[in-house]
Amino acid sequence: MPANKKYLTKSPWVRLCRILLGTIGGYTVMISFHVLLTELFPAENVIATAFFTGYLLWAFLLFWAFLDPKLERLALTYIGLTLLFSLPYIINH
Repeated sequence: MPANKKYLTKSPWVRLCRILLGTIGGYTVMISFHVLLTELFPAENVIATAFFTGYLLWAFLLFWAFLDPKLERLALTYIGLTLLFSLPYIINH
């Protein structure tokens, strides 16, 4: 059964923006989150678990890029989370 056309994106540019924002934005949020964890816990433990949790977090953030109806809000959320998670590392180093 095909998808209902009213729920699909009409513009290929919007679809490309969602893919890029989900991929790159999700990756930066995931990396900054694990950098935050290295400030709180020993780096060896975070690196060992980041192989699994990093992929799961990135996949969720990529999926979220297609659920949020507004691209601007999604981009600001990814930028805000990246800055929030990176702030302790920036202050300490």
